[in-house]
Amino acid sequence: MDILKNNKLLFSVSLIYIIINVTLIYFDIYYGVLIPFIFLIVWYAFTDLKLLFLISIFFTPFSLLLTEFVPNAPVDISIPAEPIFAAFLLIFLLKFSVGKTIDKKIIKHPVSIAISVNLFWIFITSISSTMPVVSFKFLLSRLWFVVPLYFLAVYFFKDKNFIKKFIWAYIIAFTFIIFYALFNHISVGLFVKKIAQGVMKPFYNDHTSYGAVLAMFIPVLAGWLFIKKQNKSFEIINFFLVALFLFALTFSYSRAAWISIIVVLVLFIIIKLKLNRYILIFSGITLIALFFMFQFQILDSMKKNRQDSSGDLEKHVSSVTNIATDASNLERINRWNSAFKMFEERPIFGFGPGTYMFQYAPYQMSYDRTIISTDFGDVGNAHSEYIGPLAESGFLGTLTFLAIIVLTIVTGIKVYYRAEDKSMKILVISLLMGLITYYIHGFLNDFLNTDKASVPFWGFTAIIVAVDLFHEPKKLV
Repeated sequence: MDILKNNKLLFSVSLIYIIINVTLIYFDIYYGVLIPFIFLIVWYAFTDLKLLFLISIFFTPFSLLLTEFVPNAPVDISIPAEPIFAAFLLIFLLKFSVGKTIDKKIIKHPVSIAISVNLFWIFITSISSTMPVVSFKFLLSRLWFVVPLYFLAVYFFKDKNFIKKFIWAYIIAFTFIIFYALFNHISVGLFVKKIAQGVMKPFYNDHTSYGAVLAMFIPVLAGWLFIKKQNKSFEIINFFLVALFLFALTFSYSRAAWISIIVVLVLFIIIKLKLNRYILIFSGITLIALFFMFQFQILDSMKKNRQDSSGDLEKHVSSVTNIATDASNLERINRWNSAFKMFEERPIFGFGPGTYMFQYAPYQMSYDRTIISTDFGDVGNAHSEYIGPLAESGFLGTLTFLAIIVLTIVTGIKVYYRAEDKSMKILVISLLMGLITYYIHGFLNDFLNTDKASVPFWGFTAIIVAVDLFHEPKKLV
């Protein structure tokens, strides 16, 4: 009888929901589709926060912008991932208001301090912003990424098994997106570059964001190949995924992603060989000095390169240094020059977080404009995680973000050399290499305002900090 009563209740609730939603749709109100997700978030918020966290990670690759469902939506957030992250932020604030605090070890970690300072400066520059509403929206979205994906995640990652669950939750879901993208691509032709730019839509904005995420996970999957496992079937699956991700990366035609993988391979060899730090510093200074000594010859060579991006992989690689005719490269320079001019005008506080796309148009010079230039900021942002903050939050905006990167790298390398558990050692260096692919990518693109890139970026950072705090002994190497 109890089962029958429960079934009747479920049927009644479902029927009421269907009637309400059909009525709303009839009046062109589509928000009713969010009701099940809201109930799901509320239910797991009270019953199992860790499971809710994993659900949000799994659904991130599948999430779609609200405007896909509601064209005139007042906000364009990613459904269902971002509402769940926002719920985590709310839960965090509620717990904080009743006296609960995060583990002091987490708060006092150098990476955590750097993140907190960066958030504080974003808050300050939101107050001084030329468009405060835009800037506080930017701050809110950054908070609902950073709080659950870093501060809460570090706490969750005290459990070693939860680290694996987090990584696999994203990989499994992302694998479906890869098959979807490759199917769309192959149906037209793998060597048709123009098609490659949109085969992953509507799940990822374009091939550059898709390629960035592929590049972040390849070192992690490759690292697991070197961990001895008893389960042979898992090893076979892992090997297949490495091959699949590399294949997908090749035909993503994302030049920044290709470069990032090559660079991290070189960096890994350097770290593995434990080269003397003074040799590395001297080599770095020498390379910088050589660049400035021969900068005019280098720029002249780049200007003579007229190979545009192409479906031919060899020609596409060659187009990386084309600053003479390649529209994509030239538009980046246009956006960067605009950002620098904005920085020169407001070097301390900038124009305000998130405002670049609304403010940069007057700072474009006629000689910088390209065939894809626009005055509406509808073809991307500043195309740099480092230059964009200069225009939006002044030099401290970029400096505090760089501090996060430097301290994460220092922590990762320290833990790698210190770790006694070989599997943990491999995991940490793999995650660090994955992050470095994005650090490199950040010179050419900026995706941290999206859930797709924020999940691995802040999640990988949180794992490295969690290993440093909870999983490896504190001893000098």
